[in-house]
Amino acid sequence: MNMNMNTNNKLPAQLAIGVALLVLPLVLQLFGNAWVRIADMTLLYVLLAIGLNIVVGYAGLLDLGYVAFFAIGAYVYGLLNSPQLLETFAGLAAMYPQGLHTPIWVVLPLAAVVAGVFGILLGAPTLRLRGDYLAIVTLGFGEIIRVFLNNMDNPYNITNGPKGVSQIDPLNLFGLEFGKKLMIGDYKLASVSLYYYLFLALVLVSIVISHRLEVSRIGRAWMAIREDEIAAKAMGINTRNLKLAAFGMGATFGGVSGALFASFQGFISPESFTLMESVMIVAMVVLGGVGHLPGVVLGAVLLASLPEVLRYVAGPLQQMSGGRLDASILRQLLIALAMISVMLMRPRGLWPSPDHGKSLETAAKPA
Repeated sequence: MNMNMNTNNKLPAQLAIGVALLVLPLVLQLFGNAWVRIADMTLLYVLLAIGLNIVVGYAGLLDLGYVAFFAIGAYVYGLLNSPQLLETFAGLAAMYPQGLHTPIWVVLPLAAVVAGVFGILLGAPTLRLRGDYLAIVTLGFGEIIRVFLNNMDNPYNITNGPKGVSQIDPLNLFGLEFGKKLMIGDYKLASVSLYYYLFLALVLVSIVISHRLEVSRIGRAWMAIREDEIAAKAMGINTRNLKLAAFGMGATFGGVSGALFASFQGFISPESFTLMESVMIVAMVVLGGVGHLPGVVLGAVLLASLPEVLRYVAGPLQQMSGGRLDASILRQLLIALAMISVMLMRPRGLWPSPDHGKSLETAAKPA
């Protein structure tokens, strides 16, 4: 009875949030497409944070090289939907005279699979590592992938090195081209708004998948490993396979996000996948609440949108100082102060998972 009442009480709030998310790009579009682009990038970061939460939040494996899987997915999509490979390999150009335009139904699963395989390859040699040592190895993996992409322009120009891959096709779904505006009667729906709805749908699907993983036997086993790996192994849990599964599953989310990022931007280069990106994604998970899905989403939304919003705050502050303060440095300072303040006041994150003991006491109380 109580569960049904709680569900009924939450329904109006959930409907309100749903309507707000659907209307958001239409409202932001009135102020310019730049604001809708911020919302689009925020959703991509939410997708990345959900994937990293599987590794860091559920399994307790600190991964500082997560941006590598983001890069792998982006380059898989970019190379299969741009003239880059055709310009390098004449035989491939002869096979595809109309250009290489791989359907989304092929390239998106492929990006997820390739990123997942690399995730398992990363996890295999790090099974015995934990804590700081694991963080250092994963950090090195992320840098290796970036340097590798930066130098794959000789002797065969595959990634075009630091110049990046350009002329990447936008998404085409059921004949709907996301690179063009959509006319609905007299109303014009911008390309960035189309991407918003696609990203929102994928984020919702990812949230459902992540939640189902959390409450499944695999999710409970991941959490047992996170709390005490030795005890989990003593209870018969196959820690090796489950760690590899966590790395692989988290990497697939990164690969999908990367493919969407490449189609959205139309251009990718190794400079888009630096260590700072990995640190920001980890900060989103920690700031929101490690292992708690609503908190992770909240942390990703705040940290992805806050830097862009603060651009409009840093400018006036720079003018007040007579131009003595650089706007970009001031913006980073404001972000750092906000993060430090949150961590001091909310050490477990903005929306941490409820304590297990407290939840048991609440369940034991009579209705």
